[in-house]
Amino acid sequence: MTTDAARYDDGDDLPLGGYATLASVFAAGIGSFALVARRRGVRLPQEVPPWDVLLMGTAAYKASRVVTKDKITSFIRVPFTRRADEGEASEVMDEPRGNGLRRAVGDLVSCPFCTAAWAAGALVCSYAASPRLTRLVGAGFAALTVSDWLQYAWTATQQSVDG
Repeated sequence: MTTDAARYDDGDDLPLGGYATLASVFAAGIGSFALVARRRGVRLPQEVPPWDVLLMGTAAYKASRVVTKDKITSFIRVPFTRRADEGEASEVMDEPRGNGLRRAVGDLVSCPFCTAAWAAGALVCSYAASPRLTRLVGAGFAALTVSDWLQYAWTATQQSVDG
């Protein structure tokens, strides 16, 4: 028997053990990076300029959308999710399936907000080890984000002219 706090509004059990496993994997990954970086003498930046924070934030946003919403990355999610609906443009709406760890991973890979924390963690570790490389990767994701906005703006312009 589970308590109300351990249930979704629709009555599904929360996979708390799976969440704990994922949180442990995240913490172990960050901790392992910190240990390896220290042993290899990685020098942390004295400060992180606001521009780099914005760039990494944009990259984390777009990386999480690519993983959780793109049709093309469905192969990553399919063991843990099922298609619930088609979204706008090439995005899809997947929902988690299964129980335990499988359900927890499904929650993670179908939630752009959840996945963004993992993407940001990876970007911060990368930035500590190689700021220039991380800026380049971030710039690629930022360019993709700008491209998406331009696609939506073009579509909206066409609809207003045609309508």
